[in-house]
Amino acid sequence: MTIPNKLLLTHLYKHNVRSNSGIDHGPIISPWMHPPAHRILGLITRPSNLRLERHVWKLDQFKGMNEQEIYVKGSFSVSDEKTLERLPTLMNANVFNKNGHKLGLIADFYFEVKSGKILYYLVSRSNPLIPGTSRWRLSISQISDRQPGSISSDIETFEDLPIEKASLREEFLNKSRKWKTQFEDFTYRASDRLEGWIDDQTIEKENESFNDSYISDNNEESYDDWIDNLDIDSSEELNTMNKRRRKTTLKNESKFDPWI
Repeated sequence: MTIPNKLLLTHLYKHNVRSNSGIDHGPIISPWMHPPAHRILGLITRPSNLRLERHVWKLDQFKGMNEQEIYVKGSFSVSDEKTLERLPTLMNANVFNKNGHKLGLIADFYFEVKSGKILYYLVSRSNPLIPGTSRWRLSISQISDRQPGSISSDIETFEDLPIEKASLREEFLNKSRKWKTQFEDFTYRASDRLEGWIDDQTIEKENESFNDSYISDNNEESYDDWIDNLDIDSSEELNTMNKRRRKTTLKNESKFDPWI
């Protein structure tokens, strides 16, 4: 049996510690931390619910694990609940953004088993003991300051962080945001296509108007050229020809208009 290189702290809370002599030392209840270095030094077990005695184990004593137990070698240190409560820890510490507003709590963290180095913290908006709450990944580099029971970060909101585990509510909100973005993109594309179609129609109408005007001008010029080429000696002859032309036009129109 071996121990993985990386572990989630709260995953260990499901395990009991058993020594190489076969004695069960109870479940893991909390970490032994060194917050200034973002390290975990060991784990604390509760051997009995009837006593305040606690057993403290160093990380290098852990030799293997399965789904229910962690196996250790060597002896443990004895302490009590009140003494351990005075040890510094960042578990359940308040998380503040860069403007000093509280965002939530530190709910968990991943760490390297061999070195005890904390890789990143998992933060939540509400009580981390509530099942199904969301978890966001807060890296060590994003922590700007730490005090007993609180840390300050350089983020604005938890939405600035990658999400590790989403609650049903958070999944719904994320999907809603994606749907909104997709709808806006579709609206913008449709609007661009409509504007392009309107521009094309306007250009076609302008071209048709120009062609009609050009044909009309050409007809007038052709008629004028035809008049100039006629051998007409007087204005009376010209007027007579125009009257004949108008009569012919009226007759042609009367053929197609039933009211004339």
